[in-house]
Amino acid sequence: MSFKTILVNIGVDDPAEPTIQAACDLARRFRAKVIGLCAADAPMPVTYPETDPAVVDVWDQMRAQLKTRFGELHATFDRLTAGDVESEWREALSLPTSMLSKTARVADLVVMCAPRGASTGSTWRAADPGSVILQAGRPVFVLAYGTDHVPLGRAVVAWKDTREARRAVADAIPLLSCASEVTVVTIAEEVDSFVTQGADDVVALLSGHGIQAHSKVIESADEDEKLTEFLAVTGADFVVSGAYGHGRLREWAFGGVTRSLLDRTGIDRFMSN
Repeated sequence: MSFKTILVNIGVDDPAEPTIQAACDLARRFRAKVIGLCAADAPMPVTYPETDPAVVDVWDQMRAQLKTRFGELHATFDRLTAGDVESEWREALSLPTSMLSKTARVADLVVMCAPRGASTGSTWRAADPGSVILQAGRPVFVLAYGTDHVPLGRAVVAWKDTREARRAVADAIPLLSCASEVTVVTIAEEVDSFVTQGADDVVALLSGHGIQAHSKVIESADEDEKLTEFLAVTGADFVVSGAYGHGRLREWAFGGVTRSLLDRTGIDRFMSN
C-alpha cells in the first residue's frame, strides 16, 4: 500500500516553490509521480450588456494574464521536478476548487497549501481546502504554510469512532509507516470502556501493518482545545483526522475540530472524508 501518484495544487497567487518542493519530498519517499495543477479564472466584468465588445476585451485580457502566470508556474514546476521525480503539468481556466476536486481522480493523494486556513479568499483564484477534502474522494495533505519539506517523525491520529476517522486512518497508513512515533489520541467528555477500546483497536490495526503506536485517552468536553494542547505538547509533525462537514446552500459547514485544524497553518494535516 503506497502513494503512486500525487496531485499538488499550485495556487496562482501563492508562493509556488515551497509547495512544489514539499510535494517532491513526498514523491521521493514513495517513488511517486507528481502532477502539478494550477487552475484559476477571471469573472466576467459586471457590466451590461455582457456582449459589449469592450467588456469581452477586458475579460480576455484578464484571462491572458492568467495564462501568462500559468506559464511562469509551469517553468518553476519543471525546474523543481527535473531529475529524480517523474512529473506532469496541468493547467485550466476554471474554478480552482472544482477543478482540483475533479482532477483528484488521477491521484492517490492530493497535496495543497492553505495559507488562509479554512477561509478561501477569491473562489476564482484559490482552492478552498475544506471543500476539496469533502468533494475530492481522496485524502488531502494540507501543508503547513511555507514548508518546503514534509517531516514525518511524530504523528498524531485524532481518533473518534466515525466513518470519516476510520477512512482517514486507512488512507494514512503509508504516511504512518514512515513515522517514528505514532499516538492515537481520543478526547471524550465521558471516558468508558467503549472509548478506550476504540483507540486500542486502532493501535492494533496499525500494528498489523508494522506500525508501532500507542493510545492516549483524554477526558474533556472541549475536544478542540485539548487536541490543540496535545499537538503542541507532543511536538507533532503531522496530524491525521477525519473531516466532518455537510453541504448547505452551496457552502460547507464544518465541525469545530475540522475548522480548527484547517486554521492551524503551522502543522501538516492529513484529512479524509
